[in-house]
Parts: sequence; C-alpha cells; structure tokens
Amino acid sequence: MKILIVTDAWEPQVNGVVRTLKSTRRELIAMGHTVELITPQEFRTIPCPTYPEIALSLFAGAKVRERIRSFAPDALHIATEGPLGLAARRHAIRERLPFTTAYHTRFPEYVQARFGIPLAWTYRFLRWFHGPARAVMAPTPVVLQDLRSFGITHGVLWTRGVDLDVFTAQHVNVLNTAHPIFLYVGRVAVEKNVEAFLALDLPGSKWVVGDGPALASLRARYPGASYLGVLSQQELAKVYASADVFVFPSRTDTFGLVLLEALASGLPVAAYPVTGPIDVLGDSGAGVMHEDLREACLEALRIDRATARAHAERFSWRAASEQFLTHLQPLPAVRAALTGNAARTTSEHADSASPAVRPAPPASAPDLGAGPGLSEQRLHD
Repeated sequence: MKILIVTDAWEPQVNGVVRTLKSTRRELIAMGHTVELITPQEFRTIPCPTYPEIALSLFAGAKVRERIRSFAPDALHIATEGPLGLAARRHAIRERLPFTTAYHTRFPEYVQARFGIPLAWTYRFLRWFHGPARAVMAPTPVVLQDLRSFGITHGVLWTRGVDLDVFTAQHVNVLNTAHPIFLYVGRVAVEKNVEAFLALDLPGSKWVVGDGPALASLRARYPGASYLGVLSQQELAKVYASADVFVFPSRTDTFGLVLLEALASGLPVAAYPVTGPIDVLGDSGAGVMHEDLREACLEALRIDRATARAHAERFSWRAASEQFLTHLQPLPAVRAALTGNAARTTSEHADSASPAVRPAPPASAPDLGAGPGLSEQRLHD
C-alpha cells in the first residue's frame, strides 16, 4: 500500500510525535508498504511564537496539493493540526479524498497553560479539524473518552511502542552525582510541569534531559540540579540505565513515550495518577502514582528494575504500527473499487472505436461515482 503521512512535527524537533512517526514509518516499510511524508523540511518556515523549536510552514497549499496528486496515495494520514495538516485537509475535502487524522498531544491543555485560552474554544477547533476524517487515532482509551466528551466521537485506538533493543537494562553509570538519582527526560516547557519535580525535597540528586522554552529560567532557579541537552537514543539509553527513578511530573500528556523508554531501561517510574501514567503503568507495579509526587519518588526506589523491564516488553512498535495500518484498511478498498470502475470505463471507450459488437454492461452494475463522491480522476488528479 502507498501511504502518505502529513506532519508539522519533524526533525530537528525531538519529541514523542516525531519519534512515533519515524518508528511507524520504519515498521510500515519493513512490512512492505511504501511510505512518504510531507514535513516542514520541504517549505519555508518561521519559528512558532513562544516555541521557536517548532517550525511553521509558510504558503504550503500549492505544494501540498501537488505532492498528494503526484504520489496518488492509497491512504492519506494527517498527523498534526498545523499549517501542513490544514493544507492537506483542505485539499482532501475539496477533492473528496478519504483521510485519517491523529490526536497526539493535549493541544487544548497546552494552549490554556501558555495563553489562558479556554479549553472549550480549542476543542471547538479540534472538532472542526478532525470532523471530516474517517477516523481520529488517539494513543489511549482515556484520551478517546476525553475526545468523546468534547464531541469527537469517531476516535480509534493507536497505541505506542518502544525500541527494546536500544533501551535495555544495561549496567552503566554515566551520571556522576550522588545516588539515588532522580531523572526527568522530555521537553522543558510549562505544560510539562518540570518545576514540580525540581522543587521536590529529595535525597541524592536530580537530572533533567531535554530542551525547551523554560530551560533557562529553570536552570537559574534550580542550580542544584544537573542539566543535559538533547541526546541521541543510544546516549539517552545509558542515562536512563544510570538513574534510580524516572520522574514524570506532567499532568497533560496523552501517553508519554519516555515512560516506556525508562521502563525498558529498567527504570521505575514516579508520576501523578493522570492520563499517560495511568494508561502506561496500569497495575503493573513498575511505577508509583501518587498525588504527592515526593512520596511517589521515594516509594519507586523500592521497585525491582526487572519489574520495570518486564512491563515494557509488552509494548512494541511493530504491534503499534499494525494497529495504525488496520485503521487505514478501508481506504485501499475504496481505491480498488474506483480503479475497477475506471478500467471498465476505459474498456468501454476502447470498444466503442472498434467495429466489433460490444455486449451491453450488466444493468445492475454499481454507479461508484455516485457513492461517497470519489472518482478515479480526483484520486490521481
């Protein structure tokens, strides 16, 4: 199958959305599918206000249209609600192409945290954006329920995975500070609630790995912690393996891929009992969820690292990608029907130029062009 994914989140960003899409593409290609992406790297961009790490594509409409037409995908997936996603959505609706979308992050909660915009306003935009999609893929049952509560009722589950060969319970120590070592990995931004971790009175030492708009201010306010920038996966795996507890202070994440990476590295988790940790940890015993984050951190020190690793082994990118693929399955069927209809039309035109007598088509032949409004011409135009 030819799959086209449109995303506003891509390299050099380092976040869960980018990692999810890269891992999914890798697995789909390994399954024998052809996968292309439309990303901001193809366009002129400007930094996102208050978040310069995110590049916003300019004047994307014409090129997005051309890319979709030239690739002629069997399945179109719009991964983000940014300028590229909007351009792809506009073209798909105009050309009556079926498509799926995804809800990766708690966008309304982030906007509220940054700008004070009411949740209802942003969810109204999300209902408009995702409404025409055949399905909206979300990472957990809790997130699907949240979407339903705001009127987005056609959500389907697309869970996440972890690279179990990269993130392993290896015996290394690359963090040269006092134990116990408490670790945070992720974007350093207001919506991640990193300050709740840094403000805790904990024994040992604290480490923060990642970058973001809040990093400078947090380093100035909490100089006792140690800070690393963005790391490669191999470097990050060693950092996870060197720590004693992974602290996840976010209250707004939809999943939290870093939770799986930490667990796969044998690192127990301390978190609030909210969406993301609830869905990943469940009742596995691989972490502690508590409204008192300090209490969760101290209790997590008692968890065996083998328990954390065993729970992570339940997740794989292959299984997650097969789930993604399942949600795309109706789209090739539409294309196949249309291709067959076009082939019949071509044959009829060829026969009409021949002196041979052509049998009449069956009276019951379906009129696919009058179905959902799709046409072979539009699919390849």
